[in-house]
Amino acid sequence: MVSPLPGWIIESLKAVKYIDASHFIVPSGHGAVELLAGRESAIAQVIRTVPNKVYSLTFTVGDAKNNCHGDMMIEAFAGRSAFKVPFRSSGKGLSKTVSFKFTAGSARTRLTFFSSFYHNKVNDYGTLCGPVLDDVKVSPVRAY
Repeated sequence: MVSPLPGWIIESLKAVKYIDASHFIVPSGHGAVELLAGRESAIAQVIRTVPNKVYSLTFTVGDAKNNCHGDMMIEAFAGRSAFKVPFRSSGKGLSKTVSFKFTAGSARTRLTFFSSFYHNKVNDYGTLCGPVLDDVKVSPVRAY
């Protein structure tokens, strides 16, 4: 069996949901992750970095056009740096791309993402939903 999220760690007791472009709106490519259960639903990855080097963390936040609505927020962590990304969802498949800089503290840096809040679908209050995370990229910032 091959994971649809190779290299990622599911760091929670609650589910994250892999969504594919055949059934949902994803910001880019064939799939993305919907963070379903607030802070209890997190994904992480450990990447190689150079200590004291500055990196850019870029990712896309959106909704899956699945009637998930409301004020959402993804919290992202890169080592000791923390970022909060607000997103107002109307359940229509919109997204935005954000970028932050962080300085690596060691040869390995842990990236972690989770949703700050719980969300439900407009027409089904018993079904959890949440912000979509896609296109996570880390690149070194060139020194001038």
